[in-house]
Amino acid sequence: MKEFFLSDCPRFENKVVVSSFVVISKQVKPKKTGEPYLALTLGDRCGQIDAKMWDNVEDALDAFDQEDFLKIKGLLNKYKNRFQITIHKLRKLGDTEVDFADYLPKTTKDIDELWRTLSGFVSSFEDANLRTLVQSFMSDPEIASAYRSAPAAKTLHHAYIGGLLDHVVSLFRSCDLVSQNYPQVNRDLLLTGAFLHDIGKIHELTYSRSFSYSTRGQLLGHMIIELEMLQAKIAQIPGFPDEMKTLLEHLIISHHGQYEFGSPKLPMFPEALMLHYLDDLDSKMESMRAHFEREAAYESSWTTYNASLGRTLLNTAKFLKREDLVAAAAAAASAETAPAQAATAENADPPSPADSSSLPLAEEKV
Repeated sequence: MKEFFLSDCPRFENKVVVSSFVVISKQVKPKKTGEPYLALTLGDRCGQIDAKMWDNVEDALDAFDQEDFLKIKGLLNKYKNRFQITIHKLRKLGDTEVDFADYLPKTTKDIDELWRTLSGFVSSFEDANLRTLVQSFMSDPEIASAYRSAPAAKTLHHAYIGGLLDHVVSLFRSCDLVSQNYPQVNRDLLLTGAFLHDIGKIHELTYSRSFSYSTRGQLLGHMIIELEMLQAKIAQIPGFPDEMKTLLEHLIISHHGQYEFGSPKLPMFPEALMLHYLDDLDSKMESMRAHFEREAAYESSWTTYNASLGRTLLNTAKFLKREDLVAAAAAAASAETAPAQAATAENADPPSPADSSSLPLAEEKV
């Protein structure tokens, strides 16, 4: 049984740890001497960590591959304020030696409750065609099972089992709320776009051992996969409007919002624009939340650099708590010194009448 998880790092800093991990990435790099060393990214359900193996590398080079499980012994310390492991020994583990649940992060939310919430929104659709379409996806056993399990991304946001469903339910709530402020927005169309915008991730990503891309995902991407899935379901719904199909296709291919982010088209109608911005907002808010969680044990209110957001982040909860602690300490110090000051004042000589600073304001000379 795995006893050390990456969330335990702060308690074991500068100590030798023995634990098992899944290999997220494996690279062989040259030292300055030309000899090889191993640069790994290791993971468990609590996150990822960089690891280096400098010595006895030749024996380990071909002993394992990416997505294999390893038991390692190594020194845990910090480099540039980030934890890393210097590996002393390692060996490959067989699948029967591990519990897969230890290595893939998973939502802490109730999957069944999230699914019921999603179903409740869909049942409220006034547009019968859109309601039938989404329900046809949700009633497909293969799709439903994958939709409930898939991550929403490999690393950037909601990168955990159940992440796709968690993201879409959050997005549904935002879309439902914000659409009430804009009467020109077709709520049912917007929510259908939210349901479909990442559904291709169930085929684009693999998530049995670690999060990576399938061959089909690498070659096509989730948007193309989604168009195929949409067309297949619509073909089973007699009389589904061609115009609505076109709008849904545009929602899918424009939701990244910009050409450089992979959208072949920019959002060109209100529902598409709103879907893009709310999707982007939900993704960024989750990226921030996850970064704060990873660095919860750090004392600083400022995080390390967040690559996806391109900046360091201020944890306002930590920042305000620290300010409260400073204020409380100052108040306590003031309370301790007040009695001494009062005693000093009682024993002091009365002011001299000649002392102009002791005169009432009315008698002060201008």
